[in-house]
Amino acid sequence: MPGQPTERQSLEVELAELTVDLASYQAQLKALPLDAKAQREMRTWQIQRTQRRMAELEARLASIPATE
Repeated sequence: MPGQPTERQSLEVELAELTVDLASYQAQLKALPLDAKAQREMRTWQIQRTQRRMAELEARLASIPATE
């Protein structure tokens, strides 16, 4: 039975999941009509939030040795 994932592994999994989420949000935004202002604002906010979290994870991963 595998042990607990390391912090690095957990962050890498979250980053991979966020990459999928980001692509989904971007596709949803692209599919929305231009006059759907509220929905477009929500998708834009989700994209920005996801991008910020991805940047946080990338910075954290950069500070953790790959051999952890």
